Amino acid sequence: MPFAFLAGQSAASKALVTAGVAMLPFIELRGAIPIGVSFGLSVWVSMLIAIVANLIPVPFIIVFIRRIFNWLSKKSEWWKRIIDKRTEKTLRYKHRLYNSVIVGLAVFVAIPLPGTGAWTGALLAALLDIRLKSAFPAISAGVVVAGFLVAGITYGFTALFG
Repeated sequence: MPFAFLAGQSAASKALVTAGVAMLPFIELRGAIPIGVSFGLSVWVSMLIAIVANLIPVPFIIVFIRRIFNWLSKKSEWWKRIIDKRTEKTLRYKHRLYNSVIVGLAVFVAIPLPGTGAWTGALLAALLDIRLKSAFPAISAGVVVAGFLVAGITYGFTALFG
C-alpha cells in the first residue's frame, strides 16, 4: 500500500495527505475522495477536504498562469512546445461551453473525467480571459457537483444520503 506509513497516524495527517492529493493536477478530487476514505475518513469528511483543497490552486492559476507561460516560453523551446500543446488541448474544450460561458465552465468542471477538473477549468478561464470573480464561483460549483458525483458513484448515493 503506497500510504502504509499513515497506518498509525492521526486523522489530521490523513486529512493533510487527502488535501495534498486533491490539489494535484489530473488527480484532483477524483483521486482524493477514495484515498481519504481508504484512510478511514468518512465519505463526507473526505469529500469536504477534497473540495476545499481542490479549489486552493484555482485563483493562482487564473491570475498567474499566463505570466508563467510567457516567462517559460521565453526560457526554453522545450517549455514553449509543452505550453503550446497544453494550451491547444485546453482550448479544444471551448466548444463545450454551451450558451453561457460561466454555466458552461461550471458544467465542464463538474464532469468527473480526466482533463475536466478545476485545474483545466481554471486554465480555460484564464485563456478565455474570464475574470476571477466570475470564474471562481463557476469552478467552485463544478467542483462541488463533481465531489458529489465522485462520492456517489464510488460509494453509492446511499452512503451520502442514506
